[in-house]
Amino acid sequence: MTSSTTPTVEPLDSASFVDVEQNLDVERVISAESAARPPSERARPVPPVYHNLSIHVLAILIPSSILGTLARLGLSALATYDGNSIFSLAYAQALGSFIIGVAISQREMIGRFHEPLYIGIATGFCGSLTTFSGWQFEVFSAWLNIPGANRSRFDNFIDGLGVTVYTLSLSLGSLVFGMHLSQYLAKKIIVPPPPSRIVVIGITALSILTYAATLPTYFLLSPRFRHEATAALLFAFPGALTRYLLSINLNPISRSVPLGTLAANSFATALVGIIFVLKSDTPHVVSDNACNLLQGLSDGYCGCLSTVSTFVLEIYTLKKGRGAFYAILSWCVGQILLLVVLGPAIWSGHANKQQTCHFSTG
Repeated sequence: MTSSTTPTVEPLDSASFVDVEQNLDVERVISAESAARPPSERARPVPPVYHNLSIHVLAILIPSSILGTLARLGLSALATYDGNSIFSLAYAQALGSFIIGVAISQREMIGRFHEPLYIGIATGFCGSLTTFSGWQFEVFSAWLNIPGANRSRFDNFIDGLGVTVYTLSLSLGSLVFGMHLSQYLAKKIIVPPPPSRIVVIGITALSILTYAATLPTYFLLSPRFRHEATAALLFAFPGALTRYLLSINLNPISRSVPLGTLAANSFATALVGIIFVLKSDTPHVVSDNACNLLQGLSDGYCGCLSTVSTFVLEIYTLKKGRGAFYAILSWCVGQILLLVVLGPAIWSGHANKQQTCHFSTG
């Protein structure tokens, strides 16, 4: 593969619409679609530029994060069955990485239509569809044999190593495949004119109303859906928003490590460990409603606060040595945090490997 056929990209969640490459030491993406555009299309009016904290940018994170959360929970539910040979989160991690690969290669084209749409797809949907904290918890669960399988400690090690390598390689492969496939699709896509100001305002208002609807959805739908989906929807947007704010403020600080993404992934992983301890606290009984909300925090807030799609995109974007260092650092920090949070609680008997939460079903 030569440099002429491999697209170069910006790290995603820096999300700045101004010279981010000066801070992250990468080039702006130049897609094959851009070079193939006819002169008449290249001369079209430049669409408006939105500030990072524009209401239109922040609002589009609402429906995109909710849809990403629902897709992750749905894919995980479909892939969870007795005797499954691939862990359930693998499908969500692969799909999110593939979509962000398509989106980053066509960022210029998406921006010529509506700049906030790229943030919605990449940061909102893909960032919420994939989850770094869920990946780290799966690895740590393998180390401790939390499922309680009949196997040796060496088997536990092999299982944890397999989840680590498989998730990372599958996500990176899906990212690259999406980037190259998008170059072929770009030649067949006609960019529509940018939406009018009235349409943009309408989309923003509808997005805000979408988040307002998550509260009545939690109470009006069947209680059995609360721990499965509706509780997570309450916390999806706050998680995605926290990650977005961390990334735009911290990522430009260092050229070697995207500090915002690292902070978001690490905090979410630690919080997942704390939630697991609370749900499996043997000396105390947690109420049904509290169990639902704890599950919602884990699936919604932590799932959307952490991301694998952005993580692998940044690994791919950084120079080889920096990318490898960033990947190892992020993985080690996640495992150490879970060791500090979960280890003492489980080994002291304060928390059980099997959660004691009882979810309300009606």
